[in-house]
Amino acid sequence: MAELFVELFSEEIPSKLQIDARQKIKQMFEEKLHKKEIKFNSSKSFSTPKRLVFVIDGILEKIEQKKKILKGPKVGAPQVALDGFIKSNNLNKADIYKKNIEKGEFYFANTKPKVINIINEFEFIIPEVLQGYSWKKSMKWSVYDLSWGRPLKSIIALFNNKVINFNFFHLQSNNLTFVNETNGEKQKKVNNFKSYLSILKSKNIVLDQEKRKIIIVRKFNNICNSRKLKNNFNEKLIEEVVNLVEKPNVIIGKFDEIYLKVPQEILVITMQQHQKYFPLFDNNGKLTNLFLLVANLPDNKGYIKTGNQRVIEARLSDAKFFWDKNKAQNLVKQVGKLKNLSFFNQLGTFYDRTQRLRKLASLVSDQLNLNKEKVEIASSICKADLVSDLVGEYPELQGVMGRYFAIEQGFAEDISFAISDHYLPIGINSDVPKKPISTAVAVIDKIDILVGFFGINEKPTSSKDPFALRRTAIGLLRIITENNLTIQLKDLINYSTVLYNEQNVKFSNNLVVKDVLIFLRERFKNLLKDKKIRSDIIEAVVSSHTGDDFLALYKKCLIFNKNISKDICKNIIGTYKRASNIIDQELKDQKESVIGQPESFLFKKDEEKHLFNKINEIRKYFSSTKRQESYDETLKILAEAKPTTDNFFDNVIVNDENSDIKINRLKLLHMFCKTYNNFIDFSKVEGA
Repeated sequence: MAELFVELFSEEIPSKLQIDARQKIKQMFEEKLHKKEIKFNSSKSFSTPKRLVFVIDGILEKIEQKKKILKGPKVGAPQVALDGFIKSNNLNKADIYKKNIEKGEFYFANTKPKVINIINEFEFIIPEVLQGYSWKKSMKWSVYDLSWGRPLKSIIALFNNKVINFNFFHLQSNNLTFVNETNGEKQKKVNNFKSYLSILKSKNIVLDQEKRKIIIVRKFNNICNSRKLKNNFNEKLIEEVVNLVEKPNVIIGKFDEIYLKVPQEILVITMQQHQKYFPLFDNNGKLTNLFLLVANLPDNKGYIKTGNQRVIEARLSDAKFFWDKNKAQNLVKQVGKLKNLSFFNQLGTFYDRTQRLRKLASLVSDQLNLNKEKVEIASSICKADLVSDLVGEYPELQGVMGRYFAIEQGFAEDISFAISDHYLPIGINSDVPKKPISTAVAVIDKIDILVGFFGINEKPTSSKDPFALRRTAIGLLRIITENNLTIQLKDLINYSTVLYNEQNVKFSNNLVVKDVLIFLRERFKNLLKDKKIRSDIIEAVVSSHTGDDFLALYKKCLIFNKNISKDICKNIIGTYKRASNIIDQELKDQKESVIGQPESFLFKKDEEKHLFNKINEIRKYFSSTKRQESYDETLKILAEAKPTTDNFFDNVIVNDENSDIKINRLKLLHMFCKTYNNFIDFSKVEGA
């Protein structure tokens, strides 16, 4: 058994590109070997900023290819098809013959048994794989035609300790790797993967990204434990940093404590996103003036530490300057500057947005019984921080900085928090706003977005959602359900379209209200699936619920899903199914003939009267407007009809000889099913 070893040495490749290449190229090698029927035991991929390494072992040096019968194109097909068949299978025209089969006359060829040296196959496989990989971002350099993530300097390709000879654009495969030396990059000969690892180890290079991660995290934990600091680090940043170094060295740095007076979020983002540093917190979660950085070299003389401390001091100095400047700028006065900040070309400015939100605030305040003045104030200033220097420098802090500015300027706490919280949720697992004022502003903000983009027909497609409208819709629905909000969305959506019209925004879509509600219903199905609710229950509930009360819909799904395997639901479904099956059997495709009220004078048995009365009892319950429906109670009421229906089924023959009586009894059963469907469409429930 032999080993395939490939190293692609280049200039430093960014973390995300590196990870994708490492994973995808490995997969492409595996697929190519499977296609060529070359068996292997295992495959591995590794990467550092400059190295992409692939190792596939357990490969036979030679394989015997048995005789095969190859089927080609149909006789009469274009000549190019036949030529392609001959070329792709390494055939001669003399090898080709015709043969009639069931589907017609086709070209065939018989291959001869042969022994294949696998190293020769790799001369073609490796360039094909490398050529086939598509970088998300690539570049060309010098006079070369090769497009790669970063300039590619060398390719090692070894099989069974021998060089696999091929050209890849301007590069010739070899057995030499680069190692960092104080006087520049030098090359060393490699015999196999084992010797390669030995060379790297001698230079303190850690090839395996998982081992680098272990080393880094261990050093992080040791520092935190020794200083009694919190060792809760940003996992995404760790993954990124792991791929930025090949000689991981953790250094602890510090900055002047004066910067701790700046809001914590600014400092954290500056360190994490701009510098790839790890801020350190005490055990109470309070930010300290210490941070960790991962260097690619030992820092024996402290130059790396000193240099990075100077960089962070400069950045934090800028941040403090902007904070001191912006916190004193009146938020209300800043709203006017939003006239110069475009929201979207066809939807006006952010100033226009705040005016719409302020007016929507009045309606949502009434619906949720909130302080109207507070919701209107929060809506009016919720975008004011967008024109600040800090948000210009740190866009990720939109809303957060507004909250800090509002607190500094004496706004009420619930108004201040609404400025930051109305953007929530920002992801699938993100928290939703919980404070009432925050919730109200978040609702109207998302409605304004949905109505605006649907109005100008910028709807999501199956493959594209450039304005994240799905995320916005899911966020709105989560806010409603997780805060138990009974809200008239249709009224808010309709009023939002009016507000756009008042600002002379031209909508090309005349069905905005309908389209937005349909969109929300479809997104709601996905939300329910994430809650592990059965698909048939979702369809049954959603299809029967034509209103805009998504909280009611949500609760109904949860209750029914919770009880679906219990006797109470089994009885309901069983009763419904029995009635529905009789209608289907007797009328098949003529159900329209039983639509309408059954005639009481045609009731010949007490069981018919009892069932009719029971149905009307249930109808009266559903039609009541003086109560908040309890879905547990609804299930109980529907289940309690079982004795009445059982008596009917046991003592009444629906298929009476008198056609009028028969139709009347079918109308009674149809009335029964229709009444039950006021709760959910039981016909869509499995087993119904």
